[in-house]
Amino acid sequence: MDQFTVPQFIEEKAKVIGPMTFQQFIYVGTAGAICFVLYFTIHFFFFIMASLVIFSFAAILAFGKSNGRPLPVVIKNIFIYRMRPKIYLWKKKVGPPLKLIQAKKPEAAGIRESPVPTAVGKSKLKDLSDQVGH
Repeated sequence: MDQFTVPQFIEEKAKVIGPMTFQQFIYVGTAGAICFVLYFTIHFFFFIMASLVIFSFAAILAFGKSNGRPLPVVIKNIFIYRMRPKIYLWKKKVGPPLKLIQAKKPEAAGIRESPVPTAVGKSKLKDLSDQVGH
């Protein structure tokens, strides 16, 4: 029996209005609304020129892809990359050497530090291991 690979992580946005997703419809609809306002406010020749530019820009945003990614995602990633600080691990910045500051112990009047008591002779752990082992 033949084995087929099952594609995973398939993400496809739902087509809401005709063959367009909701986001694509927003881009084209916004361009249409701007052109509608321009039709009543500017001369017809300038309206045609502005409409061509606006609809071209909206179509590129709505349907354009770069390396399989939608153009708004690419533009967002470019903006984030440009704004984020760059840290290059291979370009070490050499600065002045760090100074170690010694912390001073507060001297209390009449209090001396006593040495830590130590076990004298054979270790008790060794005695316990001998008793458990037999």
